[in-house]
Amino acid sequence: MDLNQLREAAIEATARALVEKTGAVPNEESEEWEEEYRRQFVILKSRAERAPAAAAPPAPSEAPPLPELSGPPKMLRWAAELRAARLKEIRDPEIRRWLIATWTKAKSWLDTRELSTPVFLQRIEPHYRDYRRRDEERAKEEAAKKAAEEKAEEELRRQLADAGVTPENLVELVDASERHPPVPIRDKLAELAVEGRNLRLFETADPAFLMVLEKSPEGRSEYAIPRDPGLFADLELYGRAKELL
Repeated sequence: MDLNQLREAAIEATARALVEKTGAVPNEESEEWEEEYRRQFVILKSRAERAPAAAAPPAPSEAPPLPELSGPPKMLRWAAELRAARLKEIRDPEIRRWLIATWTKAKSWLDTRELSTPVFLQRIEPHYRDYRRRDEERAKEEAAKKAAEEKAEEELRRQLADAGVTPENLVELVDASERHPPVPIRDKLAELAVEGRNLRLFETADPAFLMVLEKSPEGRSEYAIPRDPGLFADLELYGRAKELL
């Protein structure tokens, strides 16, 4: 261990010792902190001198790294060690996942360091139960939303089938309509793609007409067609179905 590593280790050991002793870390400029730091530095230096010259590197852990904790830098490593030790003693994987995801403050782990694992589990049980309840409620809401969407999709499919609405039929109705000069467009109704042709149909400021913007192998064209109620209803249904389906 070089001098910089020794100093960092002494700083962490000082914070740990003072938290255990007083429940807080005094200012680094205080005499109490300086005295404890010197004591920890001597202890760690002595250990380092007695350690073998070359230690075997630790075996890599198969477990994925845990997320970083938040809090004062001097407490982070100690809190991370407490968390790792605590998690090893908890058998329920769901509780471990919950703790990893939600217990992200170093102080939370330091505040419970004196609790045995059974007592710790008793303390957190109401919070975990509330989390599970809210998680189940979210799952039910998502399932209900998905069921409603599926029902709406099925209803649209039924309406399309009953009305016989297809892109080909709609293009035939557009082609059979009388063409007029372009008018200003408003909201888009539907887009049809048939045999190399692409037709985008819009409502207009004139309630008597719809606008068509067409691209085909022959080029681009713009024209208005009469707003036939039946064609308009089919285009609106097809446009809603395309957005949802």
